[in-house]
Amino acid sequence: MQRNTHDALSTQVGRRSFLKMAAVAGAFGATSAFASAGATRPATEEEVKDPFPGSQKIKTVCTSCSVGCGIIAEVQNGVWVRQEVAQDHPISHGGHCSKGADMIDMVRSNVRLKYPMKKVNGAWKRISWDTALDEIASKLKSLRGESPESTIFLGSAKMSTEQAYYFRKFAAMYGTNNIDHQARI
Repeated sequence: MQRNTHDALSTQVGRRSFLKMAAVAGAFGATSAFASAGATRPATEEEVKDPFPGSQKIKTVCTSCSVGCGIIAEVQNGVWVRQEVAQDHPISHGGHCSKGADMIDMVRSNVRLKYPMKKVNGAWKRISWDTALDEIASKLKSLRGESPESTIFLGSAKMSTEQAYYFRKFAAMYGTNNIDHQARI
């Protein structure tokens, strides 16, 4: 069997390909050097020591799941500006999962849903909490009468064992065995 030297796994690079890659690398190096010149400066000692003057450090827990890892939230003028792990926390011992490490970004995201929305004629419209709850209750009641198995209930990682028990009982009383957990989605 002869070996094809020009197959897809070949590590040979032609002269033309090499020159193209070298030109791209050179252009990238030159533009990135110009782009970053003067764009940043070293932090002063005071900025390193206290980047948010007047802020408070508040011990709290991550709400992403029911584990409750420790967070030290830094708050300035009512705004969560930075977070650290709580090294002395009895559960997390100074650690976080990726969700917990990103908790501040989830809270401060400009795409975070902050109030009920309903799609009307192809556009999202803000509705009141009372309207949202009334419409959901009405739809659930209608589905229960027609076909309760067409409904699924999604649990949460924030539920305790007891809450999960009652959640499962509620779904069974509603008339469905369709339950799942949000972490799988």
